[in-house]
Amino acid sequence: MAMTGLPAGRLLPGKQMRTGKQVRPGERLRTGERLRTGERLRAVANWANLSTPAGLVLARITGCRVRRGAGGLRYALGYRPPLPAAGAFTVGNVVFFRPALARPESHPVLLAHEGRHCTQYALCLGLPFLPLYFAAAGWSWLRTGDPASRNVFERAAGLEAGGYAERPPRPLAALWRSRRPGPPDHPKRPERSQRPLG
Repeated sequence: MAMTGLPAGRLLPGKQMRTGKQVRPGERLRTGERLRTGERLRAVANWANLSTPAGLVLARITGCRVRRGAGGLRYALGYRPPLPAAGAFTVGNVVFFRPALARPESHPVLLAHEGRHCTQYALCLGLPFLPLYFAAAGWSWLRTGDPASRNVFERAAGLEAGGYAERPPRPLAALWRSRRPGPPDHPKRPERSQRPLG
């Protein structure tokens, strides 16, 4: 699940939208606009690869209210389960929002970020995106102590747009040395008289 670290209700204003114009705080996306060719292809691909139907099933199971959104997205509003803890996350073309983000159109930068994750689902042929995303999150956590900073999917979707701060990578050699438990690499062999018999 593509997740955003954006706490509920927080948005980073002043980002560029797909139209190239500057987005002002409080500016909204129109949900009635025609889909672009890429958005239409993404929507069809995510239906065909079953990630959008899986997202709709998850929305139904978790009691979310689903409605149409901008760019061919579906908004699942009122997601309450504890995991994932993010303010928003994506499954196919379904974007889940916590109750504090009940008006997604008032968060255009976050919507653009989640829309990029929807495209990633299409490019990864649907649900294979999930293990790839979690592997990338694990790599990022190993390198930075944060699941997003070196996660290729979050970087491509825009770290800052998702509410993440970039953390510097840790040296792998130091990390490896600090994690190895126990005695030195080669334990001392017992002397001949101390070896067990037989």
